[in-house]
Order: sequence, then structure tokens, then C-alpha cells
Amino acid sequence: MPVQRLNHAVLYVRDAARSVAFYADVLGFRTVTELPGGRGAFLQAAGSSNDHDLAVFSIGEQAGASQAGRSTVGLYHLAWEVDTLGELAAIEQRLRAAGALVGASDHGSTKALYAHDPDGLEFEVCWLVPAALLGEDTGMRTERLDLAAEIARYGADTTGGLGVSVPA
Repeated sequence: MPVQRLNHAVLYVRDAARSVAFYADVLGFRTVTELPGGRGAFLQAAGSSNDHDLAVFSIGEQAGASQAGRSTVGLYHLAWEVDTLGELAAIEQRLRAAGALVGASDHGSTKALYAHDPDGLEFEVCWLVPAALLGEDTGMRTERLDLAAEIARYGADTTGGLGVSVPA
């Protein structure tokens, strides 16, 4: 039985309430359950049917920054997929307004935004080119993302990932 998809992620953060506010304001997550005393929360993405997609647990303001990739092994980032380039553009604006956007890449078949949460943990929000639109020019690469040009090419409302991450 092969793994099909990521069901949820769990993060240790300095302040769960701050992280909940960030993920709600910027990515539209909603709180499913909060633990007493601000110890943690379980969040669900707006379009999800999972019981939760993200959990955050407070470990206190004294916690050091993650050194993953710099001096320790660890997770680099999580990637969340959106349905349309219009949604990706809206998230880009919210990430910019929050001062969280740290990069935007065209990976050929994936159009990706990279951001840091309040604890400096990196995440990606991406749109996948539908299988029917993949071609020689959508091979794996890393270039600067021109989101306006991608919207002009594919349309703001084209459902991404069809035949790739979403059954066609």
C-alpha cells in the first residue's frame, strides 16, 4: 500500500496563539480544537476534509531557532497546494502584507511561493500545472516566478494538479 498524500503536519512553535493567528490570517486555516492554556491547536485548511491539516504546540519564547539545513538535519519545508493561480496570487498578496514572503520560483510544472511563519519555519504554497498542459517547457527547473505571466498563460481559474495530484 503506497503512501498517497500528506495528511497533516505538526510544528513545535514558540507561541501557538501567534502561529494560529498567522496561519488563519495568511493561509485561511481555521481552528478545529484549541488545547487549554495556549498549549496548542489543531487547524484545518479551508478546502480540506481532514480532521486537521496542521497542529501547533507551544514550547515557549525561550526556544531557539531551528538550525535544520544550517547545522542540523531536519525538515526544510512543507508545501501546500492551491487549486488555482488566482488563489496563489491572493496568497502572495497576504504573504507580502505579513512580511512573510521570502521567495517565488517557477519549477516548470510547479509555480511556488516560499514564506516563513512567525518562528522562521519555511513553507511553500504551490500550484501544479495540470497533466494535460504539461510539455517539454514544464520540466523541472528553478527560475524566477512571473505570476502575472503564468496567469496569462494558464488562466487565473484553471484547476491545477488535475491528473497529477488530483484525479482527472
